[in-house]
Amino acid sequence: QFASSWGGLVHPGGSLRLSCAAPGFTSDYIAMAWFRQAPGKEREGVSCINRDGYTYYADSVKGRFTISRDNAKNTLFLQMNSLKPEDTAVYYCAADNAPCAVVGGRLANMDFWGQGTQVTVSS
Repeated sequence: QFASSWGGLVHPGGSLRLSCAAPGFTSDYIAMAWFRQAPGKEREGVSCINRDGYTYYADSVKGRFTISRDNAKNTLFLQMNSLKPEDTAVYYCAADNAPCAVVGGRLANMDFWGQGTQVTVSS
């Protein structure tokens, strides 16, 4: 079972760091990622990182979000800066035994999922 940090309420322009502790060892997973789902919208792949350091970011978060993983601490992180109201969503961590894959411009689904944490960006 993945254990995610609490999200929270942040003002526009603010920052928030999400973390996700994976069962076993993060090094067991080739790819680890963050997805999000806003009310009434489809789930969106936000960012993905492979064990070799390759990273993927959705266009909507490029330059604002940074994904990282610490295999020694079995943890995945997402540093979110310059947050916007449109970043409001439930954020999920995910992992897979295959590398990050982008299909049709979107991050492909993964096999292992965390429970999700709410991030609200509002003044």
